[in-house]
Amino acid sequence: MKEIIDLSQEIYSGMPVFNGLPEVSFTVHATHEQWNKELDPTTETPSVYKLELGEHTGTHVDAINHMGKEFKDQSIDKMPLSMFYTEGICLDFSYKKLKELISIEDIEKACEKDKLEIKKGDTVLFYTDHYRNYFGTENWNNGPGLTAEATRWLGQKKIAAFGVETMSPGIPKLTNKEVHYICGEMGFTHYENMINLNQLVARGRFQFIALPLKIRGGTGSPVRAIAVFDK
Repeated sequence: MKEIIDLSQEIYSGMPVFNGLPEVSFTVHATHEQWNKELDPTTETPSVYKLELGEHTGTHVDAINHMGKEFKDQSIDKMPLSMFYTEGICLDFSYKKLKELISIEDIEKACEKDKLEIKKGDTVLFYTDHYRNYFGTENWNNGPGLTAEATRWLGQKKIAAFGVETMSPGIPKLTNKEVHYICGEMGFTHYENMINLNQLVARGRFQFIALPLKIRGGTGSPVRAIAVFDK
């Protein structure tokens, strides 16, 4: 028996998106009433929606080509699927305040607290409780974020990826651009807008799965991220 925990946000019209990215819009493209050729129907039951959204909508993964011009050939469809199917750990940073940085020392202390080791090929998730506290509020884009030094340190450990609850892995206008570039330079990635990380902390290792869409030349993709525990 396995326990599966959903780590992905819902995608819906008008949902919060990172500043400057495409807004999310759903419209009804076809209905069952149209398909059934009903005259003057009193209902409209969607059979197909038209979706308008960016690749970096909701819980998503960034492709390496998103990190900088130098990495333009490493699109989401060319990244190995093994990067998205890994072992995972979740570290507790719920004490971090708005726009507070997460350092190497913070990560080392979190690992020591829960007796966890960051291993080669891992996905490391950062629980800050930012989603439950601030999603949809004016502070949604003001969450904690990694330092550039901590990002490089994670890359040196040869992880596959790390994941955050916030809309960006670093703090915008402070470390975010550099955090992205380091990921590209060192060949690993990150997930943004994750949820339910509170259900993973202090539980040890799990299987992490978050497969992207196969978007030709894509700079990222929404994912249905899950953590799987063996009961």
